[in-house]
Amino acid sequence: MKKICKLLVGIMISTCGFIAYSNVYATPTTLIWTPSTDIQPYGKIHFNADTYTPVKSHDHNDNQLYVQQVYGPTFSLLSDKPEENLLGKLWSPLGKVMAEVGFDYKKGFGPTLDKWPVYGHFKVAVPEDAYFKNMPAIAIGCYDIGYKHNYTDNNVWYVRAGKTINIGKFNLGRFSAGYFNGNARLLRDKDGLRDNAGAMIAWERVMSEISDKLWVCVDYQGTQSTYGAMNYGFSWKFNNNVSAIIAYDVYNNPNAKDTITFQLDIDF
Repeated sequence: MKKICKLLVGIMISTCGFIAYSNVYATPTTLIWTPSTDIQPYGKIHFNADTYTPVKSHDHNDNQLYVQQVYGPTFSLLSDKPEENLLGKLWSPLGKVMAEVGFDYKKGFGPTLDKWPVYGHFKVAVPEDAYFKNMPAIAIGCYDIGYKHNYTDNNVWYVRAGKTINIGKFNLGRFSAGYFNGNARLLRDKDGLRDNAGAMIAWERVMSEISDKLWVCVDYQGTQSTYGAMNYGFSWKFNNNVSAIIAYDVYNNPNAKDTITFQLDIDF
């Protein structure tokens, strides 16, 4: 574990930089880009270190582009065992409700936004089949909660549902869809007009035919704001506590350059 921590610190130090088009945010439990319906395991601390490397060195205005980074912890608040869940002790049907909170420290957003680098997030969710057969997982939350008014308070609220689909014994994967809405003063399109609400759609699957450690995903978020992107990628689970994602990010805003993301996730 000490070697892993040293590697994590090395990644964070080596990827310091900034980029004109800022598109990395405080990260709840996500797919590649958007929040998932999952909650971090109870009793563990999750730590993420994400980097976003532009595929070109300059933007459309010939400004130098740099690698972005975001890292921070996420904490699960409620047990996945209904009999041990604090809400379940108050009222048994609430025993299947889970929740998480966290924050991130972000670098690479320029001298103004880097003055206020801490962003928060939270999520409440219930798993698939929680209350009846074939019920989808449902999550509600908010992320990129900044503390500088009209600078970092993107405050992106969302609701999402996800369901694993099987045909006979064949698993097609999990399909999910949702809707998000953020601060209209900050979420703008390429022309500077308000573009602060849209869809979230994704497909994901564990490729058990190859390995139970291999996961693939296509992840989309609407609008031309800094949140709008199509993402294609995969992850590899090294063990129960360490996994990594590599993905390609195509932004909906034509002025933004594509990036390649590397995301390291560690549970303590």
